[in-house]
Amino acid sequence: MAQIADLLPPGAVLIVGAARPATAAPTPGVLRAYNSIYAIDHDGSILGIYDKLHLVPFGEYLPFQDFLESLGLMQLTKVRGGYIPGTARKPMSVPRAPSFLPLICYEIVFPGEAVLGDERPGWMLNLTNDGWFGRSTGPYQHLQQSRVRAIEEGLPLVRAANTGVSAVIDPLGRTVRALDLGTEGVLDAPLPRPLEPTIYARFRDGPAGLAMLAAFAAVLWRRLRRGPRNGPTYRLDGVGGRRPPQPTS
Repeated sequence: MAQIADLLPPGAVLIVGAARPATAAPTPGVLRAYNSIYAIDHDGSILGIYDKLHLVPFGEYLPFQDFLESLGLMQLTKVRGGYIPGTARKPMSVPRAPSFLPLICYEIVFPGEAVLGDERPGWMLNLTNDGWFGRSTGPYQHLQQSRVRAIEEGLPLVRAANTGVSAVIDPLGRTVRALDLGTEGVLDAPLPRPLEPTIYARFRDGPAGLAMLAAFAAVLWRRLRRGPRNGPTYRLDGVGGRRPPQPTS
């Protein structure tokens, strides 16, 4: 922490991702830690910590961990034990800036991850390691999903990806500044102002659910109103075939 403080100019705050060891004594050779975001002040003091809630199955933990590990299976990271999920998501505060909502990696792709009730942050922060995808469509897809969250919530988004794409995005989904995939550099950009809570931020999936329910009810009502369809009737003749009934005089 002292070395980090030496690198920070007065008034600067470092927001960084790190593995945070669990407080319990670990089993030798078994990793038990949190995937966390630290906010560190210029004097080396810790202003806040967020532990990732939505862990990646088979990447950060194994479902049925003890049983599968007893069979010799491990996560894609080849480390026994895996990460521990955090307990709560809440805005973090830093000096001279609005509070922000921390989202680690693919937590940004889930609409429900940004639901905080009445406690609305001033912006969203997404720290992610997209190096897994290499130079492919993956990082760009992840960026577009992040833009959708900004539009849904009416909140600006700051996105820091170790290999790209890093970007500052305004509440309308427009890119203010960006560092492309595989580009090394620094983004210096003002933080866009948030909008008033959007319709989605106010009602979430309620209107879409009501629209689907209304459509289903309309289809059901039309079918019940029309009644069963009566097609033509047939009778068997003596040869074993069938023919339409003949008119009688």
